[in-house]
This record gives sequence, C-alpha cells and structure tokens, in this order.
Amino acid sequence: MPVARKPEYILLFVAFIVFIDMMGIGLILPVMPSLIEGITNTSIDRAAEIGGWLLFAYAMMQFLFAPIIGGLSDRFGRRPVLLITLFLLGLDYAIMAWAPTLLWLFIGRILSGIMGASWAAANSCVADVTSAAERGKYFGILGGAGAMGFVLGPGIGGVLGEYGDRLPFIAASILALVGTAVGILILKETLPKAKQRSFSITRANPMGSIIQMSKTPLVLGFLSTIFILQLAAQAQIAVWAYWLIERFDWSVLKIGLSVALFGILLAVVQGVLTGPVIKTFGERRAGQFGLLFGIPAYLIFAFAPNDWFVFVGIIVGAASGFAFPAMQQMMSSRIGEDAQGELQGSIASTISLTSIIGPVMMTGVFGAYADGVGLYFPGAPFVLGAILMLAAIFIYAFTVRRHYSVTDTA
Repeated sequence: MPVARKPEYILLFVAFIVFIDMMGIGLILPVMPSLIEGITNTSIDRAAEIGGWLLFAYAMMQFLFAPIIGGLSDRFGRRPVLLITLFLLGLDYAIMAWAPTLLWLFIGRILSGIMGASWAAANSCVADVTSAAERGKYFGILGGAGAMGFVLGPGIGGVLGEYGDRLPFIAASILALVGTAVGILILKETLPKAKQRSFSITRANPMGSIIQMSKTPLVLGFLSTIFILQLAAQAQIAVWAYWLIERFDWSVLKIGLSVALFGILLAVVQGVLTGPVIKTFGERRAGQFGLLFGIPAYLIFAFAPNDWFVFVGIIVGAASGFAFPAMQQMMSSRIGEDAQGELQGSIASTISLTSIIGPVMMTGVFGAYADGVGLYFPGAPFVLGAILMLAAIFIYAFTVRRHYSVTDTA
C-alpha cells in the first residue's frame, strides 16, 4: 500500500475526519433531551439524569478504548483504523436513529465512545508525516477542525430536530458513511510497515499505556498538566448553561451563541494562530502562554458583574488553546515513531478521565453555592477552575525546567 508523505494532502483529510466526528457529536446534542423523554416517557429532570449516565457511558468507553485504538493504529497502520472506526460510527448513528428502547440508546452511546476514540489514530498521522518542529501547527489544525465541527453540529442538529428527533442521527450516519467512502478512495497510509510494532494488550489499556509513557518524564509531566487543565475545563463544559441561566437569565439561543463564539475563536487560535506562535516564540513559551490565559478567563466568569463580561472571558479563554498543541508537539518529539498511536491514546484516555469525574465535581460545587442556602456564589466552579489552572502552570513549569532540555526517547 502506498504511504503518503505530504502533510498538507494527508492531514487535510484527517482534519476532515476529525471534523465529521465532532460534527456528528454536535448534531445529536439538541435532540437528546426530547429523544430520551420520548423513549422513556418521563419528565425532563429524569431525562437529564439519564442523559448524564449516557455521557458517562460515552466518556468511560473513550477512556478504556483510546489506548487500544491507538495501539491498533501502531500495529496495522492509521488508514484501516480510521476508516473502520468511521464506518462503524456511521452504523452506530443509524442504530441510535432506530433505537426503540433506552437499552438500544445506551448501546449506541457505548459504541460511539469506542469508535470516537479514533482521535488517537488521527493525531498519530500528524507525527507520521511532519517534522517535530511542525507538529504543533498541525495538531492545532486538527483541534481547530474539531472545534468547528462541534460549533456547526448543534446548529444544524437544532434545525433538523425541528422535523423529528431522529433526523439528526440519520444525518450524522450519512455524514460518517460518506466520509468513509471518500476516505477509501483518497486516504493513503501514513505509517510505513517498517515502523509498525506488535500489539500488546498490557500496553494498550489506560494504565498500561500511561505507565509506558511515564518512562519519559516530560511526557508524564505533561499528561499530568493536561489532566488538570481538562479538569478545570469541566467548569465550563458541565455548568455553563446552568450558570448563565441562574446568573444572567440567558435564553437557550444566547447560550448557544456563546458556545458557538468560543468554538469559532478556539478554531482560529488552534487552526490558524498556533503554528505562527510556536514558530515565533517556541513550543515551550506557547504552552506557557496558553496556560496563563486560563486563570484570568475563569476569574472573569466567576466574578462577572454583568453578561458583557462573559464575552470578555470567552475571548481571553480562547487563547488558552495554544497550550494543548504545544504540549502535544513536545511530547510527540520524545516518543518513538512506532509508539505515536500509544501516546495519543494515553492523551485521549487522560482527557476522557476528566469527563468522567469532572461533571460530578463541578455540578456539585455549583449546586452547593447556587441553592440559596448559605453563601450564594454560582460562579464558584470557575474559582475552582482558576485554582486548578494555577496547579497546572506549576506542574508545567516544573516539568519544563527539569526535563525539557533532556532528549528522551521511548
């Protein structure tokens, strides 16, 4: 099988796959509450609880299977893994479009979590076809593609949902299947057979892959930084809508526009600006800049006196998007070419773990300070987010100071 070596050509389609994955997730978000209500014949509060367990199932599967998907891509190549997971994701959305019972909906979300773990293989393509100095730029482009997919998905899903709860699932299925067909025709393998390694289940699991990565101290330090960074981000992900309704009485439309604005700005930061920033200031400083912007953003949200400050916080917070691609570049340069999938699987599992524990933690803090009993401070989760970002900065600084100048290889 021919192996692609031109990054612009191959990564354009890989970015398209990431875009489809995230758009598919976004497409179904607006209709999930009404779909759950219809299937279970229950109230909205009970539907919200069920929706929470569906999110838990999705995040748990990503946590467990991201290292497996990454390891399989190291063994068999990126192309078959990406195309098979995208095809099965298309079938999965079709299952959810048909799902007659809650059990089938859970099966669908479990499969979505497994197939969505292909993020690890997609990011591994960056390491396959780019130099170490360029990887942050292309990691940023993939992140920007995902952000744009997540921005456009809910809007399109909301429009389609007006014509039926199942229609967005059908659209997501068609999108994934068409993407698979296009990929069969144009996607070339990025990992030469000579660089493929054997698959080991002892390494291809969350703990096994993280233990393997911990042999490179810089990678372990950055995985710890990413964990805390993403845990802080759950302050936005988990309580954003509830906080805006409680604090400023925003409408659903205004909340949706705020999410879209953040997604667009994040896409610009990661997809357009990350490359030039890393080239100008270096990967180490780019990562530091991104982390530093997170603290004022969370504090602005926490103490915003009026809703105009929400938009200021969104603009400041989008600059934190520099941190993740910069750390990906530094980690990728320390890991052997036959283990890039394993590295990306470890990163994906780390992020997924925060999606398992973060929502419970942040919504618990919000509930404790927004229930009208004792101190009333609905912005409390964002203060916790700022504290976590400060911890992430300390871990990042310590890791860079101790290990950045040391050339480690796995």
